[in-house]
Amino acid sequence: MTDHAPLPAETFDHEKLLIIDFGSQVTQLIARRLRELNVYCEIHPFQNVTEEFLEEFAPKAVIFSGGPASVMTEGSPRPPQKVFDLGIPILGICYGQQVMMHMLGGTVERGHGTAEFGRAYVTPRDERIDLLNGWFLEEREQVWMSHGDHVSAIAPGFEVYGTSPNAPFAVTADLDRNFFAVQFHPEVHHTPNGATLYENFVKLAGFSGDWTMGAYREQAIATIREQVGDAKVICGLSGGVDSSVAAVLIHEAIGDQLTCVFVDHGLLRQGEAEEVVKMFRDNYNMPLIHADEQELFLGELDGQSDPETKRKIIGKLFIDVFQKHAGEVGGAKFLAQGTLYPDVIESVSFSGGPSVTIKSHHNVGGLPEKMGLKLVEPLRELFKDEVRALGQELGLPLSFIGRHPFPGPGLAIRCPGEITRPKLEILRKADAVYIDQIRKHGLYDEIWQAFVAILPVKTVGVMGDGRTYDYACALRAVTSVDGMTADYYPFSHEFLGETATRIINEVEGINRVTYDITSKPPGTIEWE
Repeated sequence: MTDHAPLPAETFDHEKLLIIDFGSQVTQLIARRLRELNVYCEIHPFQNVTEEFLEEFAPKAVIFSGGPASVMTEGSPRPPQKVFDLGIPILGICYGQQVMMHMLGGTVERGHGTAEFGRAYVTPRDERIDLLNGWFLEEREQVWMSHGDHVSAIAPGFEVYGTSPNAPFAVTADLDRNFFAVQFHPEVHHTPNGATLYENFVKLAGFSGDWTMGAYREQAIATIREQVGDAKVICGLSGGVDSSVAAVLIHEAIGDQLTCVFVDHGLLRQGEAEEVVKMFRDNYNMPLIHADEQELFLGELDGQSDPETKRKIIGKLFIDVFQKHAGEVGGAKFLAQGTLYPDVIESVSFSGGPSVTIKSHHNVGGLPEKMGLKLVEPLRELFKDEVRALGQELGLPLSFIGRHPFPGPGLAIRCPGEITRPKLEILRKADAVYIDQIRKHGLYDEIWQAFVAILPVKTVGVMGDGRTYDYACALRAVTSVDGMTADYYPFSHEFLGETATRIINEVEGINRVTYDITSKPPGTIEWE
């Protein structure tokens, strides 16, 4: 949770855990683990956590995130000293451990062959503590390390309860003060038993677990009403899970103050425009503007082959289209988007914290001032599966809740090189066949995202007795839990052969099919 907008006092009665963000790319995964335990938490960047803030927020416990800085660098991130005097449990993660040791009298050093990046194994000391209940049922625990600096001497009052080959102080604690610190990242999936550690921590802190998706819904609705007041809002509706859930949530909060703008940019999947209009105009009776802007988008993209240029063209045109239709709504002051946390962390620093920007193509880093609209992003702190749970809470059809993610730039980033109408039509047909195959084999819900990309080359092939010179296409399917990392889906050879045969037989213009098995990282879930 963040400090994007003040929360109404009457709904803000949950037990609160504060996560102080020092810039880790996976800080929000900590919040995710806590929400899975029904614990209300907020992420705030370290520079915003003052003594006055701590007094007003009154957390029941605090977690220090990881981060890219070194505590030995002048001006590196610090929490206020007062946090150690609150008499509440604190858990430090990676950089959070190092800053805790540094501020409480320990020593942190750089290098000397003790840096660790990737999988490591922690073994226990003889004495066991409640933080590690359910750990070390076997001889060691797999964890995920990501540190250059290391603790070389722990602070007074701390003892060591776990070590790894390059981290002699992998798990430390001051049991008298309920201070705990670990060098690894328990929030990531590469620490398989990490969720147990967080569960133990919140039990030690006395949390009852009073935060649910129903509570999130109520909180979000109250926040939207307070932020928007009686103003009008336009919502960028794509028909995907994110924007659909955002639209229904905002509509529940403010009713007909919301007008959805569905932009058909000519880069949608087969039959998608008709599905979206039917769902929201007919089933939900929402005010909906169907903006058919295919000629505008495809005209501007004509002759463009650089992927970054294409993204920026599409992003700018979206803004222009929203500006135009905001005028049609008459006095709209807010633009609603279905922005999720993985979009944010790959584009800009979440919560104003110091994390490093990874991607540039998501339109979530703040819209140009000329647009004159403020943003409403009620899903900005959620992961995809949490959005789906919220969609169920709101009563959206399962067919929409379970849809694979679809990027804002649409088929443009599945069509490397120059975009043409004939290539888009080939791509739509091939993609429809691929998804039909996945559904027929009962695999759709096992896969996070699947799609076809049409490659920017033609190849010679033989079909029957004739020579062909047509496009090759690549199939992509990945598994993921939160959209931050992904791995390829292991289709059987039989499935791939059957699917390739159908695409080549049914889609004119394709004569070769490949399967992409890159993951994220190093590859991205999307294509270009």
